[in-house]
Amino acid sequence: MQRTQITDFTEGSIPKHLVMFSIPMLLGNLLQALYNTVDSIWVGRFLGPHALAAVSVGFPVIFALIALVNGVTMATTILVSQYFGARQQERLVKTVTNSLILLVALGLIISVIGVVFRRPLLELINTPPEIIDMASEYLAIYMAGLVGMFLYNVASAILRGLGDSRTPLRFLAYATFLNIVLDPLLIFGLGPIPPMGVAGVALATVIAQGMSAVISLRYLYLKSGLLHYEPGMFRLDWELTSLTFRVGLPAGIQQVLVSLSSVVVNSIVNSFGATVIAGFGAASRLDQFAFMPSMTMGMAVSALVGQNLGAGKSERVSETVRWSAILSSSITAIVSAIAILRPDILMVLFTKDEAVLAQGALYLRYVSLSYIPMALMFTIGGVMRGAGDTVATMLLTLVSLWLFRVPLAKYLSSIPELGVGGVWLGIAMGSVAGFLLNFGYYKTGRWKRRVLVQRTVDAESN
Repeated sequence: MQRTQITDFTEGSIPKHLVMFSIPMLLGNLLQALYNTVDSIWVGRFLGPHALAAVSVGFPVIFALIALVNGVTMATTILVSQYFGARQQERLVKTVTNSLILLVALGLIISVIGVVFRRPLLELINTPPEIIDMASEYLAIYMAGLVGMFLYNVASAILRGLGDSRTPLRFLAYATFLNIVLDPLLIFGLGPIPPMGVAGVALATVIAQGMSAVISLRYLYLKSGLLHYEPGMFRLDWELTSLTFRVGLPAGIQQVLVSLSSVVVNSIVNSFGATVIAGFGAASRLDQFAFMPSMTMGMAVSALVGQNLGAGKSERVSETVRWSAILSSSITAIVSAIAILRPDILMVLFTKDEAVLAQGALYLRYVSLSYIPMALMFTIGGVMRGAGDTVATMLLTLVSLWLFRVPLAKYLSSIPELGVGGVWLGIAMGSVAGFLLNFGYYKTGRWKRRVLVQRTVDAESN
C-alpha cells in the first residue's frame, strides 16, 4: 500500500473504530441521498406532482435491475476485508482487478436490458398512463449510465474493505456538487442548453456518477498500489469470479427480493392514484435519512467483522455488535420521534400540495414505528455479511418480505377502514418480523462457520 488511509480493525478500540469509520460513510450516504432528494425537490416543486410521481415510480425498477450487481459489490468488500485481515496481499490485488473488470461487463449488460425493456417493466407495475411517458424517458437516460455508478460503487467497496471510508466520501462530494449544479441547468435550460425537464434530472445524475467513477479509478491506479497495468490484467480470473459470485449472488438475490417486494408494494400503491404515488415517493426518500445511521453502522460492522474474522479474532465480534446496537438505535430513536410527531415539517420540503403532504405524513407515521427494529437488523446483517454468510441473510429476507411484508400490505390495504394505510402498516410489520428472524439466527452462532479466508488458509496448510 502507498497512501491510502487504511485502518487495521483487528487492534484498538471497537467503539472508536465504529464511530471514526462510520462518520465518513454516513456523510457519504447523506450526499448519496442528497442526489435523489435534490432531484425530488426540483421536480416536485417546479415540475409538479405528475413529474415527481414519474421520477419516483422508476426507482423500484432501477433497484430491481441493479440488485444482483450490488451483491457483487458487497462480495468485494467482504473478500477485501478478509484478505486484508489475513494478510494475503496477492489475493487482495487480484480481487481488486477482477472486481473492476466484472463490474464493467455487468454494467453494460444491465444497461442494455434496462433501456430496451424499460416501458414493459413500467407497465408491469401498473404505472398510471398520465406519467408513463415521463417515467420511461427518465429511465432510458439513467439506465444508459449505469457503468459509471457501478465503477464508483466497487471502488468505494474496495476502499471500505481496507478501512478507508474517507476517500470515497471525497469523491462522492465532488459528484454531488456537480449534480446540484447541473440539475437546474438541464431541467430548465440555459443559453445553448435546451430545457429537458425530467430527462435533465437523469442526465445530471449520469454525468456526476461518471465523473466519480473516473476519479475513483485514477486514485486506485495512482495511490493505492492495488491497481497497476500488467500483461493479462484485463482477463477475468475465473476461480476468483466464482468465489465472488458464491458470496455475492446470495447477497444480490437478497437485494432482488427486496426490490421485487418494493415493485409489488409499489404496484399496490399505484392502484391508489398519482397523488398517493407522489406522497409515497417523497416520504420514502425521507426513509433514506431515517435508516442512514443504522445502515452505515451495519456497513462498518461488516468491515470490522470481516477483518477480525480473517485475522482469527472472533472474540471482538460480540463487542462490535453491542456497540453498534447502542449507537445506531439511539440515533434512530430521535429520527423516529420526529417522523411520528411532526411528519409535516419533513414533507413540506418536497411539495406544497396538501393532498400529497397528507399522504406522505400518513406513511411516515406508520412506517417510523419500525425504524428501531430495522436499525438493529442492519447491525446483525452486518455481522453475517462480514462473515460471508450471505445465504442465511438471503433466506431470512425471503421469509420476512414474502411471507410477511407483501402479503400483509396486500391484505391490510383491502380493508376499507385502512385503505392505503394498510400498505404502510404491512411494511412496518414486515420490518419487525425481519428483525426477529435475523436476531434468532444470530443467536445460533452458525454464521461463524462461514468465514471464507480462514477456511482457504486451513485448506492450503494441509
